[in-house]
Amino acid sequence: MVPDRGAMRLAPGCPRCSADVSGSDDSWECPVHGWTVPLWRAVEPEYDAFAEYLVLARQLPTWLPWPMPPGWQVTDFGCVGLEGAEPRAGFVSCAGPSELDGVVEVTVVTEEPGVGLGSRCAGVTHTDPGPETVAAPPAARLRVGGASVPMWAVSTTDGGGELDRSVLAGESQGRWMWLVLRPASAALLLQDMSGLLDVSDLGPELVALPFGSVPRSW
Repeated sequence: MVPDRGAMRLAPGCPRCSADVSGSDDSWECPVHGWTVPLWRAVEPEYDAFAEYLVLARQLPTWLPWPMPPGWQVTDFGCVGLEGAEPRAGFVSCAGPSELDGVVEVTVVTEEPGVGLGSRCAGVTHTDPGPETVAAPPAARLRVGGASVPMWAVSTTDGGGELDRSVLAGESQGRWMWLVLRPASAALLLQDMSGLLDVSDLGPELVALPFGSVPRSW
């Protein structure tokens, strides 16, 4: 179902840029990219909005670092989808303190090819991960839902601000997976990260999931 716009827990926008979209039901238009499937993004990161997001994204995994480190919170999330159709993409961001980098942010995007949500979050110009995902050995391997997933480093030099983030991309369960870490040095956290878990399967444990607001980075 499409989220209740009156409740304003999830607001529609373009998955590829920050422009507002106009329309309703199954017809939405971005002034920059034309007709599009909207990104339903949390107005405020809180439990009721997350529950609404999980309904919209129920056929997609919701990957989060798990267990979440002490002091970390879910800070942003959203889903690209239309009523009566399978969701095309989703993302979740979390942030918290680290010993070396202060507060860091980790965003995980899972998407079908051609959506462009991952590239927007990563701040790169190509819609899908480029040839670097097959042209060189992977930069890291990440435990994703019990499987070891190779992840390749994605260059951010064409998007500006290349020193403010690290981007990795790979494939999981037939979809692109993007991992965006801010600041760039936060990539060192991967050495200590236990892996990613699909938290949509947690059930009652989701009630204890911590939420918090931070300034949006994209």
